[in-house]
Amino acid sequence: MIHATSQEHNLWVMWEQEKDIEAANELVRTYLYLVNYHVQRISAHLPQSVSKEDIKSLGLVGLYDAIEKFDTKRDLKFDTYASFRIRGAIMDGLRKEDWLPRSVRDKSKKIEQVSEQLEQQLQRPPTSKEIAQQLGLAPEEVEGIVKDTLLANVLSMEEKPKDNQDHNEGIGHSVPDTSMITPMTNVIKEENYEELAAAIQQLNDKEKTVISLFYDEELTLTEIGTVLELTTSRISQIHTKALFKLRNILSQMDLVHE
Repeated sequence: MIHATSQEHNLWVMWEQEKDIEAANELVRTYLYLVNYHVQRISAHLPQSVSKEDIKSLGLVGLYDAIEKFDTKRDLKFDTYASFRIRGAIMDGLRKEDWLPRSVRDKSKKIEQVSEQLEQQLQRPPTSKEIAQQLGLAPEEVEGIVKDTLLANVLSMEEKPKDNQDHNEGIGHSVPDTSMITPMTNVIKEENYEELAAAIQQLNDKEKTVISLFYDEELTLTEIGTVLELTTSRISQIHTKALFKLRNILSQMDLVHE
């Protein structure tokens, strides 16, 4: 089932019944906004050295795949289905490429080492300024490196769906039955969520607002800037600093691993 205008409905009919290439191309143009949305959100986590055009190309692969495999007879909105495909294609592409520069990885290891040393000395998690002073870096650079490595950690921990798995109705169908979450794993996951919620409460009000709007309300950094009447650059700084604080807290809870 699709919720679309009559024009979109006609395009789907032409594509499904006749495999009309022009109809498919027009559907791509119609739903291109989904690709742009996910590119903007995912790019917020990536180093500036990663080209948005490369990320967009990966997203387009996901969109083409979604159009090719979508069944209009099912009770599922296409934009929901396509979003899983687009995000999955981008993540798969990032996993295959070593998008994090070696220089950033090397600095990240040094930051980890200095952070552990300072924590032992101070008996508390060190600030980005304290770490930066030890390494001769700017605090903003330390925070940026930590932010850049966060997605790398997430990508390395996420299980990639099997290539022969047919994604039917979203993310639930991307996981094989043999890897079902066990009750014990589910308990641990719930505990981790509780600890993450507690960690977020340790942020200041503006940081909590940005994290909530970005991850819960799914606004882009630009949209958050409009809501809070701040520049996108300032929102990005707040977001980066919040992630640095969270990673520090979560490291103490063994939720973030190298």
